[in-house]
Parts: sequence; C-alpha cells; structure tokens
Amino acid sequence: MTDLSDRGNLLTEALNPASENLDQLSTLELVDVINAEDAKVAVVVAQQREAIARAIDLAAASLRKGGRLVYVGAGTSGRLGVLDAAECPPTFQTDPQQVQGAIAGGFEALVRSAEGKEDEWAAGVAEMVERQISAVDVVMGIAAGGTTPYVRGALAEARDRGAATLFFACVPENQVPMECDVNLRVSVGPEVLAGSTRMKAGTATKLVLNAISTGVMVQLGKVYGNLMVDVAVTNAKLRDRAIRILTTLTDCDRPEAEALLESAELQVKPALLMYWSGCEYAIAQSALARADGNLRVARNQLR
Repeated sequence: MTDLSDRGNLLTEALNPASENLDQLSTLELVDVINAEDAKVAVVVAQQREAIARAIDLAAASLRKGGRLVYVGAGTSGRLGVLDAAECPPTFQTDPQQVQGAIAGGFEALVRSAEGKEDEWAAGVAEMVERQISAVDVVMGIAAGGTTPYVRGALAEARDRGAATLFFACVPENQVPMECDVNLRVSVGPEVLAGSTRMKAGTATKLVLNAISTGVMVQLGKVYGNLMVDVAVTNAKLRDRAIRILTTLTDCDRPEAEALLESAELQVKPALLMYWSGCEYAIAQSALARADGNLRVARNQLR
C-alpha cells in the first residue's frame, strides 16, 4: 500500500530545474519562467479530455435526477471549488443547492488559511453526513497532491453512501491511488516555487472545474448556442448582458429588447419564446417547464 504520509516523493513536491535559480533572476526573467511553466498547463489538461467528459456526463445525469454536484477540497483546492459553485447561480440561474463547495475549516478558511483542518479524515466524513449525501449525488474531491485526508475521507464516505465520485489530483494514479468513478489526473509537473500548488496545479484545477460546470449546464439546457440564456438579472451588468442576448437572437433594437425583458419578468428564455412564437409569458413558461428548461426544445414545440 502507498504510504500517503510520505509526501516528499510526490510530483507536486519535486524541484523544478527550470526555476532552480529563481531568487537570482531579474524580474523580467522571473516572469518569463513562470509564464513558460504556465503555458504547459492547458496541454496536460487536454490529455484528460475523456475523463473530463465522463465527469460532465455523470454530474449532468445527477442534476437531472434532482441530485447535487459537491466539490470537496482544502486550501487552494477548496477555495477554487467553492468559487466555481458560487458562480453557477448568477451565470446559469441554478438553485444554490445544486452545485456546492465544501472546504476544510469551513467559511473562515475561504479568507484565512486553516491548513491544519485538511489533516482531519473524520471532518471530511462529517461533511458528507451533514450534507446528507446520497446515491443521487456526485461528489468531486480536489487535492493537488492527492493525499489530503479531509478530501479522501469525504470521498470514502460519499462512496459508502452510493454517490458517484470524481477525484482530481496533479499526481499520477500509481503514485497516489484513489478508488472513485472518474480519476482526473493532470500532471502539471513540479511548481516554479517547489510545493506551491496554488500555481500550476491551481490553474489546472480552475480549467477543469470551468469545463465541468459549464459542460454540465450546457447539457441541462442552460445555454443556447454559446449564450447564457439563463443569466440571473440581478445587477446592471447582468441586465445589460440579458438585453444584448435578446438583441443578438432577435431583430429587436435595445429599447425593444428592454421592454421584452420586462414583459418576461427579467427572464431571457421566456422573453425569447414570446418573441419567436408571439405567445404570452405564461405559455412560454409552460413550454419551458415541459421541455425541462431547454430553450431549443421549447422553441421547437411552439412552432
């Protein structure tokens, strides 16, 4: 069995020869080294395209059945999971319960380091118990080095409860094994600053989470073309975006689009159906309900 307490041999802890004289470089040279290492990240993320696609399919199937996608992490990994979850309601008008982020140490760990909390396997178990994780949910553990007890405890408990599990790490599976439904192993290599996984590993985490949450929402009909037609109109910027979506997908000028948006109670999808089919708001909403919120399906039904 792999000794997960020995982190010295992890790829994420290795020394990077490209930055071995980091403290002797000029500022411009330092920036160039960091940038050159960052450029490698998207390449290795692309190598996990099939695993990312499987993760999207699992999570989308879960949400269709009323389940949840729950990210679990510590430190940078946890913060990035919470960030991705927090972005879903304004971008896709999801219920905040649908995509959740759990971080070792709780809310305070978002703004103040609570690194000791990540060592608590039992805390990860308790997190799953408290959230009442069940077979309808998907839980994604995020741990750059793969060894975080809090994350591994949470995934073990989630599996015991019948949930589908995903595991993201920046170390090879043979170095740090993890039993789960989808293993996402993005080997970004040693960090410019040895062991500082907020750097390349953090960037890789953000790229993968972006792909997963966006892919899931596309599958759930939250996107039309490449437009966020379920945008929550909660401030001036998002109102402007909603109006621009309407002017893009209709022949309305801006004042007409504003009036259309108002008549649809600030909801872009029904506004578009009202324009395309000439129906009333209630009929548009009913069509969307029959189509499980998929605008393209609802449009075809109203033709």
